Amino acid sequence: MTFRWGILGAARIAAALIPAIREAGGEVVMLGAREPQSARVQEFAREWQIPQVGSYQDVIDSELDAVYNPLPNHLHRPWSEAAMHSGKHVLTEKPLSLSATEAGQLADVAAETGKTLLEAFAYRFAPQHLAVLEAVRGGELGEIRLYRGTFGFQMTNPGDFRWDPEMGGGALYDVGCYPVNLARLLLGEPRAVLAQARWTQGGVASGDVDVALSGLLDYDQTDTAPLVGIDCGFDWLPRGMLGRCLVVGTRGQLELENAYLSNATDFRLTVNGEVRPVAPGNGYTGMVRHFQTVAQGQEPALYPPSDAVRQARVLDALLLSARQGQRVEV
Repeated sequence: MTFRWGILGAARIAAALIPAIREAGGEVVMLGAREPQSARVQEFAREWQIPQVGSYQDVIDSELDAVYNPLPNHLHRPWSEAAMHSGKHVLTEKPLSLSATEAGQLADVAAETGKTLLEAFAYRFAPQHLAVLEAVRGGELGEIRLYRGTFGFQMTNPGDFRWDPEMGGGALYDVGCYPVNLARLLLGEPRAVLAQARWTQGGVASGDVDVALSGLLDYDQTDTAPLVGIDCGFDWLPRGMLGRCLVVGTRGQLELENAYLSNATDFRLTVNGEVRPVAPGNGYTGMVRHFQTVAQGQEPALYPPSDAVRQARVLDALLLSARQGQRVEV
């Protein structure tokens, strides 16, 4: 039986998921929008051949197997929770929520309803990242001594929701979450963090969002503990995006450009100075295929909701540290 999807919002990222859903054998049945009759929404539905258009609630109430939620960050928790309560599996864009408390509430709903809930870090399913995991976890680099992850771009639209603190704006939530996530994937959970940031109003008032943030993740207090740093920003580069990771070990190092993209064809993985070929592949499709098989009970989840809760704890700590100017335990 075909896995039937509804999508909340005509976000740009949805345009990457729709072909991935179809390639993974699913069907996009319905599009939900705040203004379903608007010309933009209707054109989006025509362009992507989505047969039904309605409100967010219409999607929640429809006969569907799953909902993809790429709405602005502050709407992730309420609509993902509503979808699970209505009997649907939910793929939610990162960040899953705006705090570890909210993430825990969503995890509880997933457990209560028996529905699959996945935070949509599609990069984790891309071939280049599987190669990075193999190099690190397989011991090719020896014991890891350094990880540095950077991700940023120049955002010039003053009306973008990512400038709005009430909507969950800020560079850490939007792009910094990626290098944090990869650090956790490679090295496990940090004990504490220390961060600093630039803010939209030049200060740390509660109404500001982080234009850029840099953080250190503390793993232990031994002499051989890895040095782990992340950097993110909305005011980098005149054009394009920057995403890089560097991993240095006792026996080698690797570098990956376009590191956190999910369907890049121009990434470059370099291991000990040698460019390593990696077969191309679509991380979005891999993520959707895994999500569907988990929802159908055919395999265990690689990244259960508890992983998203741990991710949220690190983001909470980084933002708190940047505001307080001191080390914060996770």
